[in-house]
Amino acid sequence: MKISVANHVVLVLALTMMLIVNGEKQGRQEIGVGAILDMNSSLGKSIRISMLMAIEDSHGDTNNSTIIVPHFWDSKNDNIDAASAAIDLLKNTQVTAIVGPQQSSQAQFVLDIAQRSKVPIISPVTNPDISPIRNPYFIRIAQASSTQAQPIAAVVKSFDWKKVVFVYEDTDFGREPIPYLSDAMVNIGTEVMFRTLLSPSSSDDEILLQLYKLKTMQTRVFVVHMLPDLASRFFKKADEAGMMAQGYAWIITDVLTCFLHHVEPLALHSMQGVLGVKPYIPQTNQLTNFERRWKRRFHKEYPDTDHRVELDMFGIWTYDSIIGLATALKRVDTELSTTFKRPRNASTDLDAIGTSEMGPKFLSMIRDMRHRGVSGDFQVVNGQLQIPAYHIVNVIGNKGEKQIGFWSSRNGISNRIINNGSTDYTTNKDNLGAIIWPGDTSEFPKGVLGIPTGGDIFLRVGVPANGGFVEFIEAEIDPNTQEVKASGFVIDVFKAVIDALPYTVHYNLTPYDAPDYNDLLHQIVLGNFDMVVADVTIKWNRSRTVDFTLAYSESGVSMLVPAKVDDGKNIWIFMRPLETKLWITIGALFMYTGVVVWVIEHRVNKEFRGPPHQQIGLVFWFSFSTLFFAQKEKMVCNLSRFVVMVWLFVVLVLTSSYTASFASMLTVQKLQPTVTNIYELIARGENVGYQDGSYVRDMLKSMGFPSSKLKNYSSFQEYADALSNGSKNNGVAAIVDDVPYLKMLMAKNCNKYLMVGPTYKSAGFGFAFPKESWLVDDFSRGILKVIEGQMSAISNKWFGDAAHCPDQNADVQTFDKLTVASFKGLFWISGLSSTYALVVSVFKFLYEKKEILISQESFYRKMTSIIQSFDEEKDRKPSETGTIHPLPSPAISVDQI
Repeated sequence: MKISVANHVVLVLALTMMLIVNGEKQGRQEIGVGAILDMNSSLGKSIRISMLMAIEDSHGDTNNSTIIVPHFWDSKNDNIDAASAAIDLLKNTQVTAIVGPQQSSQAQFVLDIAQRSKVPIISPVTNPDISPIRNPYFIRIAQASSTQAQPIAAVVKSFDWKKVVFVYEDTDFGREPIPYLSDAMVNIGTEVMFRTLLSPSSSDDEILLQLYKLKTMQTRVFVVHMLPDLASRFFKKADEAGMMAQGYAWIITDVLTCFLHHVEPLALHSMQGVLGVKPYIPQTNQLTNFERRWKRRFHKEYPDTDHRVELDMFGIWTYDSIIGLATALKRVDTELSTTFKRPRNASTDLDAIGTSEMGPKFLSMIRDMRHRGVSGDFQVVNGQLQIPAYHIVNVIGNKGEKQIGFWSSRNGISNRIINNGSTDYTTNKDNLGAIIWPGDTSEFPKGVLGIPTGGDIFLRVGVPANGGFVEFIEAEIDPNTQEVKASGFVIDVFKAVIDALPYTVHYNLTPYDAPDYNDLLHQIVLGNFDMVVADVTIKWNRSRTVDFTLAYSESGVSMLVPAKVDDGKNIWIFMRPLETKLWITIGALFMYTGVVVWVIEHRVNKEFRGPPHQQIGLVFWFSFSTLFFAQKEKMVCNLSRFVVMVWLFVVLVLTSSYTASFASMLTVQKLQPTVTNIYELIARGENVGYQDGSYVRDMLKSMGFPSSKLKNYSSFQEYADALSNGSKNNGVAAIVDDVPYLKMLMAKNCNKYLMVGPTYKSAGFGFAFPKESWLVDDFSRGILKVIEGQMSAISNKWFGDAAHCPDQNADVQTFDKLTVASFKGLFWISGLSSTYALVVSVFKFLYEKKEILISQESFYRKMTSIIQSFDEEKDRKPSETGTIHPLPSPAISVDQI
């Protein structure tokens, strides 16, 4: 009986309340507010609950004559659906404002539509490119992602970390703050060494491979910007890779810090020691009570939620913004209008929407609003939410975080919120509370380490798959076991260096079929390999994209040519000291000198007269007899004596040089190169070989070799065959390559080839790593240790011992022939002297026979008379001592000079 009475009383009270509420509503005006949210996301659910609670709380004010009616649309995480929802809300529902959407790409569509309709958009998007200043109908009820760049930079600066790596998801959300973070790092003098993008769809193995790559970086400081789903998998794999250990520092951005309650428990356990930043919201009794109510409402609306539910900053700001919206509507109560002005003849759906009469009237009130809300002092200025400071937190325990300090634009890092007007900016880490770093240590990481801590190193090593010089490196995959088998000089050096490192390095060799080594090195830049092990020459242009270790091989580029058999028994060996051009030049000068002497002496010296055939023989005899200073003919003219004197000096120099060169040639090693100079190949038009894909081709072309004379080869056997064939048989006269290749070819063909010519500088072979990799220094030290110890044994294994080829000497002193250039000055002196004497003698003779020249005879008769006169003997009266007395003449004869 009592129960029935109680139920009756409750029913009466409920009906009474309904009548009262209905009576109140009858005098109120309904105002539609749209909401475009992703209803399946945690953020969408959080904003919806906060929005409903704010609307209900605003209706509780009996002085409020307006009722906000929400109209929710599910964007389904799609830009087109979001735009369609906006059109429907504006055209059919004629809402006064729209809350959302959540994503920047969707907001761009919706904002353009709302701008035309003059309807405010209240959105939590963080993209700094969507600015309330450029879009007056856009009110951001969150912080732009660029704002967090300053507090993160302040944390980095406080610990004096000079190098950081950014890790972010490959989405619009992930890329938004990166340029601003980069600028902030530059401003504090910190270098961003690397940026790693991870797709939300990346597999765990792909994440792990990227982490191993990050592990090879010199820095141990990482800034992570991603959403909880990807972050959960990322940090679990980071822990698996040994990167959540002592010496590492991780900083997460505001959204992830705010949504730590959405991170998987196992991942949260892996994140212990991580630092994070998020906007500061003071913990007040009002906020505590609201959070309790919010959780009850959330579980009521979504009873099947399987994760830990926590009120986030977006839900708090949404609640305060709707309260502010309701307050603004109350202020314009008498001017409220829900109608849109529409054109009579609308050609499109957008034109048919029209423009809101209400939007512009209360826009200024919500673009600049301030009230005391659950978030504290809720303030929007020029459409942008203002926050006083940022929390700096440390991820500790199952609850997720512990507050360790604050950051504000006015005071920098501090251990409390400063409200006394102080403007002293500091980034002192001592202002932060106690921090537990990864590895459960209180010692803060140094940031840059030379030796890894917390686990071994795993390297993805790229090796060439198509190398023809298998003695240097050969890699292939076993078709049965799929195991990579690698061998060669380079592999032996690599393994020795790995053993010399002070820590364990695990590696996985991956053959890569590259057209050249530049493409192989580019795989490091693309992130496919952590290092490249190959016979790669260290070059300046390559060092711009990768870092090289110290060289582990001999440096330089040289030329290899076939060795000639000792030609000491060659019947023409006496010709070798002088080049052909020099022999021809000497012969021509001999003839010219003999002719000049004959012309001068013929008329006055009986020994230079006689039958023609005797005179021709005399010219040859006299010239060549001077080689041995055995000429018996006496000179009677001073001009001829002058010519002979100069010529005898030339002969002395030539014979002395020939004797010295010939002696040197006979005493040089028995093995002689077929070519002694690389430019001799150019002059002779010989073919030259080089390694396929090598930079040597460009070097040879710069020296003047035409492309048609350059032939590429890809194995030592091809080198040997080409040298054996020679240029005339479609082979080559020489091979130009790095010294280690040439020495290997010499070792395989004992006493068959010689290395000649100058050695052009190069840096040798080195291992390649990503730019700024700390492993470069450690591997370089390992190479030095191997060079001082095991390198001799490794070299002898692959290049052979020089003692096994006793006749071979890599430092053969090649014989250089004497050339015309060596005696050019001497030949000029001799030629000018002889020409001078010849000209003077001819002019003297013509002067004597001037009567013939000025006669009236024909030119033919004149020439005949001149020749006859030249062939006539001129009378001379020699003294008893053999001197020639001058003929009487009024003028001084040439013979008296």
